[in-house]
Amino acid sequence: MATTTKTKKANSGITAEEKAAMRELVKERRRNASAAEEAAEVLEKINAMPPSDRAMAKKVHAIIKSAAPELAPKTWYGMPAYYKDGKVICYFQDAAKFKSRYATLGFSDAATLDDGAVWPIAYAVSELNAADEARISALVKKAAR
Repeated sequence: MATTTKTKKANSGITAEEKAAMRELVKERRRNASAAEEAAEVLEKINAMPPSDRAMAKKVHAIIKSAAPELAPKTWYGMPAYYKDGKVICYFQDAAKFKSRYATLGFSDAATLDDGAVWPIAYAVSELNAADEARISALVKKAAR
């Protein structure tokens, strides 16, 4: 009987990292935190990242705050995210979060990035230079409209 339970868990298709992210979301939804507390938690999550992800997350956070100060920082599935009118506009997923090869800057359907019939909603981020930072700033400005 124990083997059957173990097999079902192993074959559920949901990784331990995904389960942890879902637990984080449940905590986020139950919490009744102030905007200042939510912003502080985003910085705590960034500071807890591995060094290479942390450096990129800090830069991305600064770019987003500068490009669209109206976006409110708040965690989403335990990741730094930026909200407008209660909806996630964009988020930063560190590479370590799901054991990925690169970090991701993602945008939700609430972001106004529409460009014809097909457009990207997530970008791999492996390093940042001045041109990348300018591109992220422009994307965030457009997304926050």
